Amino acid sequence: VQLQACGGGLVRTGGSLRLSCDASTLTFNKYSMAWFRQAPGKEREFVAAITASGSLRHYSGSVKGRFTISRDNTKNTVYLQMSSLKPEDTAVYYCAASFSSPETAMLGRRAEYSVWGQGTQVTVSS
Repeated sequence: VQLQACGGGLVRTGGSLRLSCDASTLTFNKYSMAWFRQAPGKEREFVAAITASGSLRHYSGSVKGRFTISRDNTKNTVYLQMSSLKPEDTAVYYCAASFSSPETAMLGRRAEYSVWGQGTQVTVSS
């Protein structure tokens, strides 16, 4: 089982990008989904999560108000709309799926996410 993330690229400070993650190999509407990111030399960190129904969302403090996670269960796809991008947002972005309870998945702990995509690079130039 694999997730396919795409949509990364090079953008200037203040710009926007939308990442997509195809999760067609999953029973998509049973999983909470999340985005994580990993910058060079740093630990992989939580960015945003959304429950299977889409009714709950949770964001890290560093992206709240700038990023929006959403999902389309008819297309088995989760999205991350990123706006007002900063150089510190530069990282490889990974989508991930969790079969844990919604409340647990929203905590954003890596251990709760058992299925991962291959990552897509986002670079924000100053």
